[in-house]
Amino acid sequence: MRIAKASAAVGAIVEDIDVTRLDDDEFAAIRQAFLDHGALFFREQTLTPEAHIAFAERWGAIDFNRFFKRREGYPEIAEVLKEPDQQLNIGGGWHTDHSYDEAPAMGSILYALEIPPSGGDTLFAGMAAAYDALDDLMKERIKDLKARHGNAHVFGEESAYRKAVGDRYTNPDQAGQTAVHPVVLAHPDTGAKGLYVNPGFTLEIVDMEPEESRALLQQLYDHIQQDRFHHRHVWREGDLAMWDNRATWHYALNDYQGHRRYLNRITIEGVALG
Repeated sequence: MRIAKASAAVGAIVEDIDVTRLDDDEFAAIRQAFLDHGALFFREQTLTPEAHIAFAERWGAIDFNRFFKRREGYPEIAEVLKEPDQQLNIGGGWHTDHSYDEAPAMGSILYALEIPPSGGDTLFAGMAAAYDALDDLMKERIKDLKARHGNAHVFGEESAYRKAVGDRYTNPDQAGQTAVHPVVLAHPDTGAKGLYVNPGFTLEIVDMEPEESRALLQQLYDHIQQDRFHHRHVWREGDLAMWDNRATWHYALNDYQGHRRYLNRITIEGVALG
């Protein structure tokens, strides 16, 4: 097994390993790499749905996503799909999965089944590196702030995006959750400080005037969107990617019109953040 940094800020590429045959020592090394790098990219995996589920269960209890269409016969698996005639993709903007939940998902495990001949890459951003690069004045300003996150604008009945995505999203009546989390998160497993706001689901800074809240959030987003905090994963069929939702953002690029892209995702339950 070889583990090599994908970029200075986020991610590691894992090669020469079959995730369906990991012994306890190998799994422990992969778990540590996950905590060290925030995202892992495994090449050349061959996973049945059963094997995908079994690997996910080694990490924790599965979070049954209520908004994604599920793979037939496998309710644990959410389909991340764009057909050749569809214009909008899923995840086409910077976000962090499930930040609208009181106990946000620990991680997501995404397996590539069909990849377009070009395009469809996914960008990842490292929240610890972005926090560390803030100046001291900004760190002091945000150290005790909390932000409210929500999902109705994405998954709810009146969401224009949900309507455009169509039946790839389900259960709009179950949207509407909000949750409050620290803007600066001490990672529950490592204690490392990182930023925990995102353009996809963060609604506002709690107890701050709306204009000031919007300006501060945009300032943080502009900072995180610098290339120096990113890794761009170029997918191949058989790739398995997993990321820590407490430590990263991601963004699925929508630059492959006229081609099919199909991946399977399993999400792992997390803990309340504080």
